[in-house]
Order: sequence, then structure tokens, then C-alpha cells
Amino acid sequence: MTEPKKSIEEIACEDGRYNVQALKFVYEGLGATIQRIREAESQEEEDAGPRHISGEELAYGLANLAMERWGRLARMVWRQWGVHRTRDLGEIVYLMIRYGWMSAQEEDRIEDFDDVFDFEALFEKQFDFELS
Repeated sequence: MTEPKKSIEEIACEDGRYNVQALKFVYEGLGATIQRIREAESQEEEDAGPRHISGEELAYGLANLAMERWGRLARMVWRQWGVHRTRDLGEIVYLMIRYGWMSAQEEDRIEDFDDVFDFEALFEKQFDFELS
């Protein structure tokens, strides 16, 4: 059930689990992820119409956007916002759904965001430094 529309700031304040910047980032990241998927699919198919994206696709899309913006600091930024695992991304998505900022299909579940990837492995271990 959708509750009356509130601002992202009001949602973050009332919920209290996540920094308002986390909610704004997830909302913005949804658009960026959809755009990336459309661009990738349009190269493969001529008339790729709009399609729903999965929780896993969104989680990876948000991670990619975070790494583009902050590199190795992405995990630290998310941690400061209260985002410690992919389930937190799902919690934010479902907050946004509840207040009409995002939508879901009937088959979507918050569990789609459980353990999509390991933050340490994705954000830290992939960066190698060579010292000369």
C-alpha cells in the first residue's frame, strides 16, 4: 500500500535508518541504472522497449555508480549513510516504493537484495596498487 507522498527528506527523517543522501542516491541511481541497461540492450536489439529491472541489477547499478563517483571511498561513503550490505539498498528501495517514489512489480521481493555482493570484495579488494 502506498502512503501519502512525502519528500525524500521527510522519509529519511521519519525512518531514521539511513542518511537522506542515501535515499537520494538510490533514487538517482535507479535512473542511471535503467539508462545503462537500455544503452547496453539497444546495442543488441533494435526495438528494446522499457523493461523492469531486478533488485540484483539495481544493486550492481548502484555499486557501479558509487565506484564511478568515489572509487575506493565508495564503501566508506555508504557506511556513513547507514548502508552496510545490499539488503540496506533494498530497504531504501522499499521505503521509496511505500511513499510512491518508486514502483515494484508483484513478483518483486525485498529478499531480491539479500547478499547480492560482498561490499569488501567489490569495493576494496578489486583495487590493487603497485609500489615501485
